[in-house]
Amino acid sequence: MNVDRVKAFESLRQALTTSPLLLMPDFKLPFKLYIDSSGDGLGAALHQVQIINDKPVEGPICFISRQIKPTEARYGESQMECLCLVWALEKLNYFLEGCNFEVIVDCTTVKSLLSTNTSNMTIVHKDGNIHKNVDGISIWALPNNIDNPSYVPEEASPQIPIEEISVTDLNTTFFEEVRNSYTQYKGCSILCQLLTKDCKEIFLIHSSDEIWRKSYDEGRFHVLDGIINHRTKHTCVMTVVNRSLINLLLKEWNDSPFSGHLSEDITREKVKTCMWWPMWQKDIAEYCKTCDRCKKAKKSSGKRLGNMIKIQEPSIPWEIVHMDWVNGLPPGGDRGYNAFLVIVDRFSKTSIFLPFHKEDTAMDTAFLIWNRVITWTGIFTNIISDRDHKFASALWTNLHQLFGTKLSFSAACHPQTDGLAERMIQTVRCGYETLIKNQVLFLSSKFL
Repeated sequence: MNVDRVKAFESLRQALTTSPLLLMPDFKLPFKLYIDSSGDGLGAALHQVQIINDKPVEGPICFISRQIKPTEARYGESQMECLCLVWALEKLNYFLEGCNFEVIVDCTTVKSLLSTNTSNMTIVHKDGNIHKNVDGISIWALPNNIDNPSYVPEEASPQIPIEEISVTDLNTTFFEEVRNSYTQYKGCSILCQLLTKDCKEIFLIHSSDEIWRKSYDEGRFHVLDGIINHRTKHTCVMTVVNRSLINLLLKEWNDSPFSGHLSEDITREKVKTCMWWPMWQKDIAEYCKTCDRCKKAKKSSGKRLGNMIKIQEPSIPWEIVHMDWVNGLPPGGDRGYNAFLVIVDRFSKTSIFLPFHKEDTAMDTAFLIWNRVITWTGIFTNIISDRDHKFASALWTNLHQLFGTKLSFSAACHPQTDGLAERMIQTVRCGYETLIKNQVLFLSSKFL
């Protein structure tokens, strides 16, 4: 045994038998984190420089290591070093959290990748020839199992619970019905004979429909097991002509719980990969448009049909006005008003608000408008309003007929006709909600 080996053995024996081997961490002092990786494992050593016997001594605080997982074996050198750093920071966070520390690596790429140092972490490069204190730890790393304090469990594939399974079984009966349906349709029957060379081509030209004839000329049909298949650029699907089978398939592709009445486009994509028949896109569009559940549950997002009629523009103020009611307000004021009438001039956009009780009749409305509005605006030429029972009453209609005022009512479900009043009501409600909602003076008669 040579002298170097004897010295190494004595140094090892002294280190193992001399207490303490590991230093107690001093969280007032900075730490040094040495990391290294190999083709077999990861290793890290946490060190700290402390004053021992009036001398600064760097000693270890803890060592951790683990073997790499199969998925990590494909990593490159820089990726492995970054993995080692992330793993060490995660496992030693109870030492490093809130403390200043240096990370010592022997890979210059890692230092470049992580050049943006945090406020308490600094990355330092150390040449691999002298970066030996964690080299052996990474080469002879501990197994990555539950007995290892630095164990990292394997990432298991996510378990997706199966709530329901649908199995579609196309038995021989279905295919027999498809074959038998060909004999019931004249053009399809001729096509079967032609594809099997049982008739002349000229007979198909004079007897078959245009769609069948065009697809045949393009070479899209071929027979397999007695079933006509239709070929396109990307698909080869079964040809179906029986109307009852087509309706059954459309119901399955659009109405079933797994189809969910999604849309006409999705139903078309499903059909395109399985079946073909003449005018199939038109049939799908017609089926989806007439689906009762789709009509009831879905809201149309397309452009509104028809053109709106332009409202006549006034030439002077208070010639044409918009009226609408606001109900459902809490009683307020000295008379307990709980509603008000909005009158908006279409020419000047001036607004008048008249407090009412919800129980007031058309007669009360007429008296208040005559006493409070007509006296200084004059008689209106046209009043635009919705079909409220007070505006549509016989008294209101006959009264304005005597005045020569035209009453224009909005159509059902078309509030945009009375848009000026609706927009003013929205503004008033916003001010009411944000400013004076709980004040009892709201709608008081002294504000008229």
